[in-house]
Amino acid sequence: MTPQFYNENAKDLARQYLSKSFEEVHQSWSQFLPAIFKNSNARILDLGAGAGRDAKYFAELAEKTHKTANNIQVFAVEPATELAELGAKVTKDLKVKWLNDALPSLSVITKQEVSFDLILLSAVWMHISQSARARSIRKLANLLKPGGKIVISLRHGQTDDDFKQRKMHIVCADELKRLATDVGLFTKLATAKETDKLGRNHVSWQTLVLQMPDDGTGAFPFIRHVAINDGKAATHKLALLRVLLRIADGHPGAVLRRESSPFGDRVILPAGLVALYWCHQYKDLIDSHQLFQSPSKSPNMGFMKADGWHKLTHRSASDYRIGNLFTGEDAIALHKTISAAVSNIKTMPCRYITFPNQEAGSGAKVFDIASKTVKAKASIFLDLQTLEQWGEFSLPESTWLAFNRYACWIEPVLVSEWVKTMASYSGNAQYATSEKQFHLYQALNWLEPKRTTTEVRNRFEQLKQQLPKSEQIQCVWSAKSLQQKYDIDHSMPFARWPNNDLWNLLPTDSQINNQKSDRLPTEHKLKASKERIQHWWQTAWLNDSNNLSVSTQSNEVNEVPVGYKISTRSFMPSTALEQTTASLPIQSKRFFAEANIALPGLSSNNESIDDLFEALVMQRGRLKEMQQLREW
Repeated sequence: MTPQFYNENAKDLARQYLSKSFEEVHQSWSQFLPAIFKNSNARILDLGAGAGRDAKYFAELAEKTHKTANNIQVFAVEPATELAELGAKVTKDLKVKWLNDALPSLSVITKQEVSFDLILLSAVWMHISQSARARSIRKLANLLKPGGKIVISLRHGQTDDDFKQRKMHIVCADELKRLATDVGLFTKLATAKETDKLGRNHVSWQTLVLQMPDDGTGAFPFIRHVAINDGKAATHKLALLRVLLRIADGHPGAVLRRESSPFGDRVILPAGLVALYWCHQYKDLIDSHQLFQSPSKSPNMGFMKADGWHKLTHRSASDYRIGNLFTGEDAIALHKTISAAVSNIKTMPCRYITFPNQEAGSGAKVFDIASKTVKAKASIFLDLQTLEQWGEFSLPESTWLAFNRYACWIEPVLVSEWVKTMASYSGNAQYATSEKQFHLYQALNWLEPKRTTTEVRNRFEQLKQQLPKSEQIQCVWSAKSLQQKYDIDHSMPFARWPNNDLWNLLPTDSQINNQKSDRLPTEHKLKASKERIQHWWQTAWLNDSNNLSVSTQSNEVNEVPVGYKISTRSFMPSTALEQTTASLPIQSKRFFAEANIALPGLSSNNESIDDLFEALVMQRGRLKEMQQLREW
């Protein structure tokens, strides 16, 4: 589809679309709606939403069904901007999120990192060329929850003007069924051809309802194959799977983009981020627990270099995290360690992890790295933009989605296999018996951040002294003025999602915080607190008065805030900076570095707190869906 025709004729088309009701157009499949809307946390995607008729119906049905307990999210996607503007007016007082996107890529909606109970394509499929249909149906399947449904209406009877002006194509129900079967969907309903509701004699319509089975994703057999059946000369393969799982589970914002390939859509991550997590994972396992990771008698792995890894033995795994700053000799060593890790990942697990019954080096690559050489510098600030310097890592979208949605079931399998693998190595002979292997399990505990609010509490006390009485800090949830008794609350509960990022820590009244406990704020509560939350972010971390900056070009530091984690060895003075332009306050840079990787749908260079708040609302919905958390 090209939006030109629909933009030029937006008003006439909108009148035409709105002249018929949802019930008139979609009566043939509407029997599925009650079961879908019974779930107060359902998510609906209206793809090709046009003038907003169907999105409006969904939003109104959600409110009617659940009233004040309504958490149903409706997304309306429309590539024709003029038509979308009219549609947004039709739904302006309803909970509908409008996005500009289109098949087959759907890059904007997939960046939200959410899945759907219902996807509607009303009068859309005839705009998809035959060559793009396989990719389109695969993309749609990847956006579905288990048990979710895709409803596609097929228009038969295109004219020459339809082919030329509207860029339509011939459609076929049997072709669509075959494509659906290829991606694991089954046909729940296929109607006979029906007459056109607008009275056009040459046009008829047919509707297909496709469903995702409830038994998980097709990526599971592959993950199990690598974890359990695949040969392992070392722990590289298990390490890579666990690194990717951890990124998918905790950092939905790490996705740079999605792109197509002859073997299916792929997710692109910063290669440096994969390498950083690789080092985080192996750091204590090797340096603290002295556990061998290969059958050889040498404890050294390919990424452990004398001028890199071995110069950072005084560091711990917790230092290898987004938002941390390294300077001097430590920064140079970390540059070299990340470079060595990228190289090791590329030549070992990426080379030897294959699909079942496929030889290494033949056919489609499961994981791949397009690496770049990075010159070591005397300062490195760990954010997505920095970690993109080492190149790009790609993996199948289906594997990424399985990690993203089912991490809590996949990780125990990976850890168990890792323990068995380590116990089989001669260097770990003292742990060969099952009763001794508890130590191996303990060593493999992923080092989660420790619950702490000290840094933010210190900032609160500092601001209390600096701000005039007329600008007293308020509780973000209740608007109460905070004097003596206050708490620093994790907006997304730490007990359920361990995260000490600056954006997630908010000043609250102690009594209110006790009421909230480890529950998740409702969407209504979160949105009602938006102004106060953003005011705190702005006051605490983003105002220029911090006067602490780091170059966004060179990632080299001018001044370092108290308590900021850096190396004291060979600190580089500000006179040695390579570039001083385009600088941001260092706390601001850290604030956005943490948020842009932890929250879905944000770009690596995002500096908008409005976009950040939208992403926070999205993450709230993801946590509610994936963990079924209690709400407050």
